[in-house]
Amino acid sequence: QVLPVESGGDWVQPGGSLKLSCTTSGGDFRIGAMGWYRQAPGRPREWVASTTSGGATNYADSVSGRFTISRDNAKNTVYLEMNRLQPEDTAVYYCKLVQIRLGRPPRDIWGGQGTQVTVSS
Repeated sequence: QVLPVESGGDWVQPGGSLKLSCTTSGGDFRIGAMGWYRQAPGRPREWVASTTSGGATNYADSVSGRFTISRDNAKNTVYLEMNRLQPEDTAVYYCKLVQIRLGRPPRDIWGGQGTQVTVSS
């Protein structure tokens, strides 16, 4: 199983922007929902945003209006564009994909290592 790979994390000042990417290789499956989660030090992992295979999107209240999730199905890639970043957005960001194989139940596939986003002045 090849794990999805997250990238794009960096250090930014408050008010700044970043765009994260998560890509997985293709195979004998299709990808259903895709989502982003984050985990700050000492805190549980929390859901940030998700998108269905049809492109519908949902956001946590804390990021709604600032973050935008999108996907490129041809590239098996999900993005998270983050604007007006605040210190409380500092966390390791992980992606999760729902892998769908014929004849098998859907399976959650988490990204391998996440990507660090640090927002500070």
